[in-house]
Amino acid sequence: MTTQEPSHTRQDIEDPDHALKLDNTKDSDNSDDLQLEAASIASALDGEPFETSGEHDLEKVPTEVSHNSYEPATRIATATDWTGPDDKDNPLTWPLWKKAYHTLASGSLAFAVTAGSSLITPGIPQIAEEFGVSRTASVCSLTVFVLGLACGPVIAAPISETYGRSIVYKISAPVYILFLVGAGFSKSFAGHLVCRLLAGTVGAPVLAVGAGTSADVYPQHNRAVATATFIMMPFLGPSLGPVIGGFAAQYKGWRWTQWCTIFIGIFALALKLGIPGPPKPPVKGWAYVKLLVTITLVRPVHMLLTEPIVIFLSLYNSFTFSVLFAFFAAYPYTFQLVYDFETWEYGLTFLGILVGVLLAVLTAIVVDRTVYIPIYKQVLAQGKTAVAPEHRLYIAMVGAFGIPIGLFWFAWTARRDVHWISPVLAGIPFAWGNLALFISSALYLTDVYGPLNGASAMAANGLARYTMGAVFPLFTFQMYEVLGIAWASSLLGFISVAMIPIPWVFFKWGPSIRARSSYDTLKV
Repeated sequence: MTTQEPSHTRQDIEDPDHALKLDNTKDSDNSDDLQLEAASIASALDGEPFETSGEHDLEKVPTEVSHNSYEPATRIATATDWTGPDDKDNPLTWPLWKKAYHTLASGSLAFAVTAGSSLITPGIPQIAEEFGVSRTASVCSLTVFVLGLACGPVIAAPISETYGRSIVYKISAPVYILFLVGAGFSKSFAGHLVCRLLAGTVGAPVLAVGAGTSADVYPQHNRAVATATFIMMPFLGPSLGPVIGGFAAQYKGWRWTQWCTIFIGIFALALKLGIPGPPKPPVKGWAYVKLLVTITLVRPVHMLLTEPIVIFLSLYNSFTFSVLFAFFAAYPYTFQLVYDFETWEYGLTFLGILVGVLLAVLTAIVVDRTVYIPIYKQVLAQGKTAVAPEHRLYIAMVGAFGIPIGLFWFAWTARRDVHWISPVLAGIPFAWGNLALFISSALYLTDVYGPLNGASAMAANGLARYTMGAVFPLFTFQMYEVLGIAWASSLLGFISVAMIPIPWVFFKWGPSIRARSSYDTLKV
């Protein structure tokens, strides 16, 4: 929510170190036009508004965005875009109910996709039995889907920014459902895995463009609740998926876990049908696509290997996200072994995770309204134009303690002489800390690197999270069998304790680390 100098400079577009080269022989008007589009793209990708300097002598219509006194900003639209604040096609002028409906529709699709990852987990033992594969091999049904989630966003950005977001929702969702049908009807294990991989890949674009939808329809000062709500939905999927899948697998068999996922997807798609979506600028050629490929593929990998802020926050988010996916194996192992739970019963134990997710979103909103915004007002009153991005780290600094608390709590109360409700409740602080850390990291990375580079930093974070999250369930059973429930969970707890200082280090030394970045970062 800060106002900062745009990172979409000529150097940002043409610098080979940023992995993008454009033809310098083009006339200056075309070059300026590309810069303006780059800013628009980035504002949608990471949910931040953009500004342009007066040097761009383009035909453009200034469109004033409704901002309050502590957020002065102006959106510059091209002549092919909406014409002003009274233009009925301008999504920023839509009534609240219409904006809320867009948020609900896109969030429901995000929930449907991530629920597809976890809803199948209660049926994994049945999959192993039917196809005659090992328990570890059967977990690949979850793993390949999550790998697809890591790859899918690379497809989404170029399409959504050249043809609009609506087409991404309306094409990816039906194809996602069709691949789930294939996974449910598969007669071979290999065919089942292929369909699950493709389902995750084509479903993932929905996750990538949701934040852009919020940026399209909400002005900056009203975007916090909508963005937090959307971020919550992909985390609700893994929380509720095992609950639904537990009943389906117990009473109907593993194939019904796929049918239930399809029903959820159809309902979410129905909400999206009939919504034309906000208008987008026309296609501007291959340079436009090349820019987006750089933002979503080349640059994220480079940042993940060279930028300390991206490296350590991605590592932290990846670990906590992976532990969440490891629970899909650890929970059934624990509650069936220790408490003799049936399939549907251990599915209900994930409701503790659900409560933690809801509390994290509430925490993020409260901290934004009571801590960050007052600081922002104070900074502007002092004549400054930006708040140090380190103020975004408060919820991460607090939430980091919730993760080991939940893990150690689970580790040492999951035994027969302790009531089963105790390890269930342990999921609350873990999930709260996990999502609080992710929300804080997303805001911090965006503020530090600005629109273009911030989108790349988040793409790097997502690639790392889903890749590591796909791997963890493959060795969770073995780890819990060899080490035991207490020490296996404690090992994860000790690792999370070692990571607690990461947001605190960035809070204290973030400015000096940012100053040494090879990318344009916010200077305060």
